[in-house]
Amino acid sequence: MARKEFVRLMEENIWTLDKIADKLRLDRVDTTGYPRQLMSILVRLHNGGRAKLKDIARREHVSAPNLCVAFRRLEADGLVVRTIDDADRRNTWYCVSERGAELAVVAMDLFRAGVERVFANISRDDEARLTDALRTMRDIIKKVELDNE
Repeated sequence: MARKEFVRLMEENIWTLDKIADKLRLDRVDTTGYPRQLMSILVRLHNGGRAKLKDIARREHVSAPNLCVAFRRLEADGLVVRTIDDADRRNTWYCVSERGAELAVVAMDLFRAGVERVFANISRDDEARLTDALRTMRDIIKKVELDNE
């Protein structure tokens, strides 16, 4: 019974977090001038550091050819830098440029402001409980992630 409840609660929380994420996307005033998906890719690349195209495609659930199109735009706008792997020329590495990092920070600030707005009316007590629960969830998920590598 406990496992079934765990699975049900996990599913319920994922759906709830998806709803909040949708609200943040809809409520956000996008001052970057880029589509949300491009900004998401840029922010995740900024946070995760240099990565291969195939790994980014897997993480973003986008085909490599479609991702190439997105990266061509980001590269043309000076937001990412592309390098060919000298050891294996089939691999392409991407990282954010200085300008890309600045834009990623702007996007993250917009996101954080949205989270502040969505949760502005919860009590300090509920905020503390939710913070503890999220911290615990993060720590356990990191362990699961390491176990599955």
